[in-house]
Parts: sequence; structure tokens; C-alpha cells
Amino acid sequence: MSWQDYVDKQLLASKCVTKAAIAGHDGNLWAKSDGFEVSKDELAKLLQGFDSQELLTSSGVTLAGIKYIYLSGTDRVIRAKSAKVGVHCMKTTQTIVVSLYEDPIQPQQAASVVEKLGDYLLTCGY
Repeated sequence: MSWQDYVDKQLLASKCVTKAAIAGHDGNLWAKSDGFEVSKDELAKLLQGFDSQELLTSSGVTLAGIKYIYLSGTDRVIRAKSAKVGVHCMKTTQTIVVSLYEDPIQPQQAASVVEKLGDYLLTCGY
């Protein structure tokens, strides 16, 4: 399965994620949904946030030029929200899985789909 297939067939096809991207820890995009233009700088800052949530607490999470309020996170998961759009991201050994979801999708629905893919990628060494 290609990286684009993971975005299209695992994340978007679930109907629990409205936009998604998979990137390497270097900030380079491996695959993304149409119209989700996440920059390398945004991904780099997000990646730093996994190690130091204080960065995100003060400045939020910016993806595709839109700023989201940081809600919570760990060294593996980051959650943020802006109005009716939520963010759920998961860090694996080599990747960051980034997703957006919109009402009426519930946060736990998006979390389940993103973390299931992230856990699978971890078992594959990614």
C-alpha cells in the first residue's frame, strides 16, 4: 500500500477524518489529502510539540495556515481545536500522522482511526 493509499483508504475513507497528511520527522510530506497544504515549518513545530507541549500551549498548533488551540497531548498524541474543526495527530517512530475532523464527527472517532493507523505503522517499523 502506498503512503497516499493510507491517507485515502485508511483515514479519509473512514469518514471520521476530513483532511489528513503523513509526513516524515524531517517535515517532508509523504502523502496528503487534496487541498491540505501543510508546510514543512508547521510540521517541524508540531514535531517539537510532542517533546515539549509548552511550545503548543502558548502558541497553539498551526496547520495549512490555520491556527488551532492546543487542547492536550503526550509524547505520541497531540489534540487541538478551532471552532468546529478538531486536530488529532500521532507520532510514530518515523512519521507524523496529521488529521482534521469536523462536526458532527466526534473527537474519539477521529482518535480511534488515527491511532489505529499509527499503531499499525509502529508495528511495521515506521
